[in-house]
Amino acid sequence: MIAFVSAQPDLTTPADPARRPRREASPAAASPLRRLPETLINRIAAGEVIERPAAAVKELVENAIDAGASRIEVVLREGGVGSIVVSDDGSGMTRDELLLAVERHATSKLPRDDLDAIATLGFRGEALPSIGAVARLSITSRPRDGATAEAWRLDVVGGRVGQPAPAAGPAGTQVAVRDLFFATPARLKFMKEPRTELAHAFDAVERLAMAHPAVAFSIVEEGRPARRYPAATGDLFDARLSRLAAVLGRDFAVNAVKIDAERPGMRLSGHAGVPTLNRATAQQQYLFVNGRPVRDRLLNGAVRGAYQDFLARDRHPVVALFLEIDPRLVDVNVHPAKAEVRFRDAGLVRGLIVGALRQALAAAGHQASTTVAEAALGAFQPGAAGGGGPSQGWPQAARPSQALREELAAWQGPDRGGLPGLDSRPSAATPPADAAIAPEQFPLGAARGQLHETYIVAQTADGIVIVDQHAAHERLVHERLKRALAERGVQRQVLLIPEVVELGEALSERLLQRADELAELGLVVERFGRGAVVVREAPAMLGQLDTNGLVRDLAEEIAEMDGHLSLKERLEEVSGTMACHGSVRAGRRLNADEMNALLRQMEATPHSGQCNHGRPTYVELKLADIERLFGRR
Repeated sequence: MIAFVSAQPDLTTPADPARRPRREASPAAASPLRRLPETLINRIAAGEVIERPAAAVKELVENAIDAGASRIEVVLREGGVGSIVVSDDGSGMTRDELLLAVERHATSKLPRDDLDAIATLGFRGEALPSIGAVARLSITSRPRDGATAEAWRLDVVGGRVGQPAPAAGPAGTQVAVRDLFFATPARLKFMKEPRTELAHAFDAVERLAMAHPAVAFSIVEEGRPARRYPAATGDLFDARLSRLAAVLGRDFAVNAVKIDAERPGMRLSGHAGVPTLNRATAQQQYLFVNGRPVRDRLLNGAVRGAYQDFLARDRHPVVALFLEIDPRLVDVNVHPAKAEVRFRDAGLVRGLIVGALRQALAAAGHQASTTVAEAALGAFQPGAAGGGGPSQGWPQAARPSQALREELAAWQGPDRGGLPGLDSRPSAATPPADAAIAPEQFPLGAARGQLHETYIVAQTADGIVIVDQHAAHERLVHERLKRALAERGVQRQVLLIPEVVELGEALSERLLQRADELAELGLVVERFGRGAVVVREAPAMLGQLDTNGLVRDLAEEIAEMDGHLSLKERLEEVSGTMACHGSVRAGRRLNADEMNALLRQMEATPHSGQCNHGRPTYVELKLADIERLFGRR
């Protein structure tokens, strides 16, 4: 009993470290750090480069382009997970080059080891080793130079490299990838449906096809030809537009404006759709840097900024822009996927894009998308939705939405005077309604009538034009407001009875913080108690307007803006809201002089083919198309 008690440790006093028994360290627990196996290292690295089948397709096609191929064929099965075969007629590889090509960071594209002067699509030497680490890879290649050159084949399975063997094949290279991600089952579980993966693969090839129109591309899906893009000929702009039309459709080629601008060390070229050719998402915005497809927030933001004066926030333009820049001014070595870039002078690049796009859109004048007229003609066809008549079958894109109509009706005032900002008195350019005039004198024709107190019908030399009076006048007022602001500031008129607008504390405070900038736009607001402002002056050119609605809309827009941005940077968007409130409303009857004045002003105003929200202001129907509707042709 005594021996048992004396054996217990004394918990009331600290133990003597010198008397503690030493614990033997086992070899396994010596350190938690260890070096990973080479195969596992390669699979981890492969996950950064090959995220899905489309990434493998992209890397292989880029290798073919770098090899000088003039023809590239891509064959896919099961969305690319089952197999990917990319064949080209490029320079090819010898036996020794095949062995070197599947080693990590082995490349022929950095002859001087200079990352500041990358002139090729690939340069990291990771694509083939990454694919070989997670799939069954087979490469068959024959050098293009030399009649006696032999073809060789090399297999790589899950990172294990075999020995080259003689093979038969034409000059060039064929890379076959089978059972993608069989060596990394965890990644395989995250693959989408084959159709989804196939769509991503198509997109990857099509982006590269846009940037390299001189190369012929073909895609075969499950043994059936799916896409074919012959090599385009002619000068660079014509070849690119031909390839863009093949990928994006004829509508883009017909409704795109040419982009060509240059600054020291960089040049921007390409094509951009007119604002009325827009989409619900930004998926059809294609941006390229030195022939490399990129997804860059700076470039996307520049496109959005250039079009913000023409499109609603939920609509996006269709563009294909190609930036050629000194390689030393851009870093493409940002991510293994090479889809991101960093510019040394990001502001200069943004300015080039915004300036070039705005200049091209201004040169387009009042051009609107031809797809609007085509939709209108389709609606007139017998059996079209809505009964086939003009009143029911009018295309949605060419008229205000029901919600907008109701909002416009709420803004409608009793005024029946002239249009704000337009001179409706008869002149040499605006003949009286009963004068015999030749419609061909005017691009938008001569007004012949008004339908539903909303649409102006004009006769041209070879057809008719139907104008949405609110959308057209909104653009005219907006352009006058911008021009006045740039030249001399906006003239203001004092309200005879200042109007009090209840906004709530949050909105009113945000609005009052920008009071000085709003005053530059001609709108003078002051605090009026708690949660309210009083409007004392308004832009003179807007005439009679719904002051309450205008101030409330401006307050909400300011609340949504980035707090770090000056309101002046969003001036066009704000002035667009003001123009909308100051424009002639749908449901207002116009006389012949007013209608003709509106048409003449549209012809002289840039961007008058679309309102500030991207809706078309007019639809032109050619006489030949109308005659076909009635069987006359």
